[in-house]
Amino acid sequence: MIELHTAATGNGRRPVIMLEECGVPYILHRIDLAKGEQKKAGYLALNPLGAIPTMIDKDGPGGHKLVLTQSAAMLLYLAEKTGRFLPRDGMKRALAYQWLMHVMSDSQAFSGVHFVLGALPEKPEAAMAHLLKRMNEYFSFADRRLGEAEYLAGELSLADLALYPLADRRRDLIERSGGLANLKRWMSAMAARPGVARAMRVLS
Repeated sequence: MIELHTAATGNGRRPVIMLEECGVPYILHRIDLAKGEQKKAGYLALNPLGAIPTMIDKDGPGGHKLVLTQSAAMLLYLAEKTGRFLPRDGMKRALAYQWLMHVMSDSQAFSGVHFVLGALPEKPEAAMAHLLKRMNEYFSFADRRLGEAEYLAGELSLADLALYPLADRRRDLIERSGGLANLKRWMSAMAARPGVARAMRVLS
């Protein structure tokens, strides 16, 4: 049985979406970030950085217990474990990897920095404006791709499951763009998937 310690953030929702879409049974442990539960000794023993999410698979590789951090690593691990959402075609699989890394190293990273700066008492306006501009550029990049193909890798993959919780969290920015029709179409299709809908309800 898999146990997942997480919270209702983009990173935190990502493995829940993957678990639901893969049909893998799991036990959810909610972490209250506002109360600092991620910094308590018991949790730090699992994840020394005090970050979410953390996944525990008691039936990991070779039958050994696996403690895994980083939401993208969880998506890759679950894709390999279940044989789901990792294209068999080599070209599409390479594109899935590319888009997964783009989501995590570009889109998610800039969104995270924007969140951190926004929590400061004195918000650096120039930096905030720059981050929003870059995020718009990243969403426009995904929008162009989704005008060429139904999904980021050409078929539904872990890259789509990685991007969706971030896009949903930044829905207001996407709506204010006045465009991004392909991305919005994709978001509606993703939201209509039963597994995605269940995951979003679990951490509503």
